[in-house]
Amino acid sequence: MSHDFTNKVTLVTGAASGMGLAAVTAFAKAGAAVTVADINGEGAQQVADDLNKQGYQALAIQCDVTDEASVKAMVEQTVAAFGSLDAAFNNAGVQSMATETADLEMQEFDRVLDINLKGLWLCMKYELMQMRKQGSGAIVNCSSLGGFVGVPGRGAYHAAKHGVLGLTKTAALEYAEQGIRINAVCPGIIDTPMVAGMKNMEQEAMDILMAQVPARRLGSAEEVADPVLWLCGPGSTFVMGHGLAVDGGYTVR
Repeated sequence: MSHDFTNKVTLVTGAASGMGLAAVTAFAKAGAAVTVADINGEGAQQVADDLNKQGYQALAIQCDVTDEASVKAMVEQTVAAFGSLDAAFNNAGVQSMATETADLEMQEFDRVLDINLKGLWLCMKYELMQMRKQGSGAIVNCSSLGGFVGVPGRGAYHAAKHGVLGLTKTAALEYAEQGIRINAVCPGIIDTPMVAGMKNMEQEAMDILMAQVPARRLGSAEEVADPVLWLCGPGSTFVMGHGLAVDGGYTVR
């Protein structure tokens, strides 16, 4: 699918690798000026340097999405550099080792919710402040197949990803009349560093999950990036508050 983001400004969190990298690269190739945000500042800088060498406009920002000052600065630096914020993909997130609910440690529960839910809310908060001033914008939040279903041992992760869909729907209602569209993408099992780590540590659990994917393969990061761009672009202007499954059929079994 062809996308045109010429003269647009986009921001992607978790952009140094995986789905975030695929999305920020796709936005740049579609003509957007891009902010490459990641807690891994060196990784973000490398991505931005590579894009700039290819003739694109890219700004690297080290950002901890759980820190409000860091998130606020990320949005402010983006606007200072490029003049506006037209689209954002809130993608930063972490997984957790499979653990039964009764055995889950509070520290680990807090870590997953802080990054995957509170961190995403903080990003939305400051992105929306800027988009509200402009009277326009599009936000795509990264939920998961875990936003739709439960999987044993994934209580913290799925609680966070269900919460992402609740935030997405609520904010979509709040800002629809203000020219701001908010949706979510819900990836399945995608070939990313996060999934590679899960395979290395939890091969048996991964085999069980993969057996339930009708497509019988991992998705690619680019197969998530393309729907993200569509949800941010002019082809989806009447799509609001939607959670789009990109999961090889997992959630429709």
